[in-house]
Amino acid sequence: MPLIKPFKKSKKRSILSAFAVLLALLVVLGYFYIYKPAVAVYAHAQVLRAKAVALKEALKQNDIALAHSELTAFKQDYQQFVDKSQKLFWLKAVPFLGSYVTDYENAVLAGQDFILAGEKVIEAVEPHADLLGLKKGESSFIEKPVEERIKTAVYTLEKIKPDINEISQILDRANKRLEEIDPNHYPEKLGGYEVRSVLLSSKQQVLGLTELFVSAKPLLENLPEILGSDKEKTYLVLFQNDKELRATGGFWTAYAIFKIDKGNIKLEKSSDIYDLDSTIAKRPPLPEKIKKYHLNVNQFYIRDANLSPDFVESVKLFNSLYDNSSQRVEYDGIIAIDTYILVDLLDIFGDTQVQGVVFSSRTEPKCDCPQAIYRLFDIIDRPTPYLRENRKGILGDLTYALFRKAIGFSPSRYWGRLVNTMIENMQHKHLILYFTDENLQKAVEGLNYAGRIRNYSGDYLHINNVNFAGAKSNMFVSQEVVSTTQFESGKVVRTVKIIYKNPYPHSDCNLERGGLCLNATLRNWLRVYVPEGSKLIEFKGSKTKVETYTELNKTVFEGFLTVTPQGKAEVEITYELPADLASKENYSLLIQKQPGTEGDKFTVTVDNKGIFSGVLETDTELKLQ
Repeated sequence: MPLIKPFKKSKKRSILSAFAVLLALLVVLGYFYIYKPAVAVYAHAQVLRAKAVALKEALKQNDIALAHSELTAFKQDYQQFVDKSQKLFWLKAVPFLGSYVTDYENAVLAGQDFILAGEKVIEAVEPHADLLGLKKGESSFIEKPVEERIKTAVYTLEKIKPDINEISQILDRANKRLEEIDPNHYPEKLGGYEVRSVLLSSKQQVLGLTELFVSAKPLLENLPEILGSDKEKTYLVLFQNDKELRATGGFWTAYAIFKIDKGNIKLEKSSDIYDLDSTIAKRPPLPEKIKKYHLNVNQFYIRDANLSPDFVESVKLFNSLYDNSSQRVEYDGIIAIDTYILVDLLDIFGDTQVQGVVFSSRTEPKCDCPQAIYRLFDIIDRPTPYLRENRKGILGDLTYALFRKAIGFSPSRYWGRLVNTMIENMQHKHLILYFTDENLQKAVEGLNYAGRIRNYSGDYLHINNVNFAGAKSNMFVSQEVVSTTQFESGKVVRTVKIIYKNPYPHSDCNLERGGLCLNATLRNWLRVYVPEGSKLIEFKGSKTKVETYTELNKTVFEGFLTVTPQGKAEVEITYELPADLASKENYSLLIQKQPGTEGDKFTVTVDNKGIFSGVLETDTELKLQ
């Protein structure tokens, strides 16, 4: 026995010694192969952050030479960052850590792709920088006559077309890398800092921007053609009065015809929509919805043709009347704009005079609205003891004047803000595009700039309001939506409450006194589009019998309500979703915004969990985490 005990102690000491050596070895290896590279990566990330700020400032200055210099410096530092990061990539093989390191590698390599895409953009544009006003000092662009400037822009776009495809491929590759990253693998918080939500938001923003460019590729490639690079193009502009809300964004109050030849734009005609209606001898039968909800209308007028919330479908109705007009012209596209576009352009370019009238984006106390909107209504809608021909033609003249201002200044001064404003207005559906060319139409539909009701595999909601003979009351009525969804006993029940408020007093609508009737009782035809196959449980608040039917691959619940000045109205719709949407796992909801609306508040709750609260600015996809 005494001989065995020392042997056991010796064996224990050997095991402990081996373990200590192994631990020391792991610490050393961890220091040199994990800790030290990680510290180096973190330190270099701080350097990159400062370089990124400098690059952003260079881009703001519209100085392409400076931007090129800053991007080159950023690229060099980023390559060092990649080299340091690669020393950590071996950890992909380590259980648990592997998935996080793979995400990191995908993010790092996607960054390289974004830098490469940026280089390609600068290389494409730099030879034309002087003409486009993207260099310091005087640009030869501004010295050209106004008519020549847009031609120069078209020429430049034609030259960079070959680069668009390559840039798109690089960004698509970056997208694929980012799509591999799953923010749900990460904790919601780490040390008091939001982690998962920040990762998810950042990923969605970057993917959204890159997908926008990839989707826009067909449109960008065809932009010179749209601007008449090969042959003259004719575009019909329809002015949608969003203060008298209709299905596609507003009452079609006026129209204009523009021709573009090699970038040279000409206003061919600008007129009242009523004048166009007077040129139509043969009309289709009056639609049943107009008979049911409109007032004192016994014929189908072109001004009432945008009955469908899907812009393409409304264009078909428009054409069914326009084809019978003696003033019909062949057009290559339709551009629908509302008052928000005009106000935004006035905000950029300042006060603009048309036909002796000054228009401004400043607030007009008489209506608590932009001065330009009040002046337009004062000219167009106020009754007078004398006949005013083509009153609404001023809309086309104002649009043309603003366009000439846009090309009359140096691009380095205004074009960056102008482009951003136009993109934002297309995303907010204040500007809708339609092309007769199938490829161009497909491109704008891919960008969601065509005003279409979209097909969607998950839950869906689109609320569509139509003002039939309710003056310009949408200028004063606000809308708030509260959506509550509950999963219960294998079913999904949803309640949508819509609250309308008008806190302003009634206008003087006495036409004999020459009153300007803006705020009156809103007569609102309401349609709520939900997933096809949904079953209505209850519809409260409609003044007419509720209808349920299928349209545009959706189930529609239809009603009618009124909102008086200094009053409010509510509707509450409860329905059951189709059985294939009864699973809470991977639940998603697409809310499509109605064109012409702004400031509508939404609160969305699913199984007592809030997933959205705020203003609906664009079509929005929501997911239950």
